[in-house]
Amino acid sequence: MRKDLILHFGALAILLFLELLGVFSDYHQGNFARILVLAAYGIGYNVLFGYTGLLSLGHALFFSAGLYASGLSIYHLDYNVGQSLILAICFSAFFSLVIGYLALRTVGVSFMIVTLMFSQVGYLCILYFGGITRGDEGIVIQQSSRVFLSLDLSDPTIRYYAALIIFSLCLIFNLWIAKSSFGRVLIAIRENSDRALMLGYNVHLYKLFAVIISGTISGLAGACYGILFGYVGASFAAVPYSIFPLLWVLIGGVGTVLGPLVGAIFMFYLIDYASDITDAYMIIVGITLLVVTLYARRGLLGELRYRYFKWIP
Repeated sequence: MRKDLILHFGALAILLFLELLGVFSDYHQGNFARILVLAAYGIGYNVLFGYTGLLSLGHALFFSAGLYASGLSIYHLDYNVGQSLILAICFSAFFSLVIGYLALRTVGVSFMIVTLMFSQVGYLCILYFGGITRGDEGIVIQQSSRVFLSLDLSDPTIRYYAALIIFSLCLIFNLWIAKSSFGRVLIAIRENSDRALMLGYNVHLYKLFAVIISGTISGLAGACYGILFGYVGASFAAVPYSIFPLLWVLIGGVGTVLGPLVGAIFMFYLIDYASDITDAYMIIVGITLLVVTLYARRGLLGELRYRYFKWIP
């Protein structure tokens, strides 16, 4: 078996057996369920930034699109979990298509600013239509509505397995992209888009596909987050949730399949433990991130790939 398959399926097996063997306490079980969903969001971001080289500052728009599509359909229309997920995926894909078509008319810094502005428009719309979205207060999804195939997704153990399934699907899909001809073209565009264009590739179309895939995965992660944890709020559409996936990818390793998971675990527990030490925990977080940036410029997993394990995708 190939080394890359052993690495990635081995990581999934470890996450599975940690739960099966009862290693997690209730606290860490809940944390890792949250981390796995957020890491799936990071995988979506990594497709656009890590593989295609497009730096978005507005990915919270896609995450919240899936979050609100599923949450509002359950809250107002009495959709079940399956129906709300299908709606969220379709809505996120359509939204990604429209935003990608408009944003890709720009390049570089302009692309960053345009995506940020679209995200802010989405955030303000959530606040403005508070009669539907309940604004800052948000929506609590009742436990009775969080049932899928007779499984209560509010149960901590079932929630962990559901989060692991979602993350596994996203990771396997990302691994396929990394090894496919489509993924190689995305990497070629990231490295030198002019040369890729000269070789006959439709660079704009490939970038648009990357935005759609990235936005749809991010929207799926948002929908799953709302369903599994029972809350839909405007804070998930704010600027920090566009910065978080960027940090996860940078810390874990840009363009690595497992990078978003490594970065999400690192950031989550860094903030968690630093906040136990002091109220000014962001000072500790900032200093730690500075050290990581200085001594692991390619990210934790990216640095390992560069120095020792060239085969890591």
